[in-house]
Amino acid sequence: MFEVKPFDKAYHRKHFNSRSEPLNRYLQQQVSQDIRRRIAACFVALTPDKHIAAYYTLASASVLLADLPADIAQKLPKYPTVPAVRMGRLAVDEAFKGQGLGGALLADALARALNSEIAAFALVVDAKDASSAAFYQHHGFIAMPDSPLTLFLPLATASHMMR
Repeated sequence: MFEVKPFDKAYHRKHFNSRSEPLNRYLQQQVSQDIRRRIAACFVALTPDKHIAAYYTLASASVLLADLPADIAQKLPKYPTVPAVRMGRLAVDEAFKGQGLGGALLADALARALNSEIAAFALVVDAKDASSAAFYQHHGFIAMPDSPLTLFLPLATASHMMR
């Protein structure tokens, strides 16, 4: 029913409504600038008539080794930071909620991170609230010990989950 593609200005986004004004405003007013400046990549789930049903963004990032849980950090090289991919935003239009689209886009983001030729240790997300954090935890993400709304999923784990 949906096709996931890189964002294009030609797609209908004016009426996108996720019930989150910052997420709506980002898609309607800022995403093109971030793409042009190479700050973020945006991927959209399109309806057959090219309306955006949902979207997410990816960008390169790093995570402080000291911020990771000790049992995970001890298995990594002792660099100050480890490379990561950050999902900066994930939003589903109200008209399409409850159809599993958020989980499908999360899987798409993980697949893109796994298939990238640039190495990264994990996919990192910043949940906007406890409900969003629970969504990511349901999908195997681990909360940072000192920042429970910042979660990560090691890409090696994601690779095993997607087999």
